[in-house]
Amino acid sequence: MDIIISNASDKPIYEQITIQLKNAILSGQLAAGEALPSIRALANDLRVSVITTKRAYTDLEAQGFIDTVPGKGCFVTGGNVDVLREERLRRIEAHLQNALDEAKTAAIDLDELHSMLDVLAENTLV
Repeated sequence: MDIIISNASDKPIYEQITIQLKNAILSGQLAAGEALPSIRALANDLRVSVITTKRAYTDLEAQGFIDTVPGKGCFVTGGNVDVLREERLRRIEAHLQNALDEAKTAAIDLDELHSMLDVLAENTLV
């Protein structure tokens, strides 16, 4: 998994790392039980401070995405499916809210928006 740090981003580096690891977990790119790189190894790979990667891992652990096993490392949590589902639902709700805001600005009524979603769903969901 590649983590890309942008100096042009308005987000701090630790938050960029946190977001990208969280997205990899939510998408299934990082599976439950999978080991993450050590804090030091990730810091070296990204050429950032160990404190920065430690902060990202601490945030992910506080949010229930990873577990730290002393002496062994950090691993993607396997048993907290509800937390992962809630996070996905929050992301979907945010996207839908953005779509509603755009529709309102473009004077698209709710029926037309539903129709648009139905067409997209037919082409996307199995």
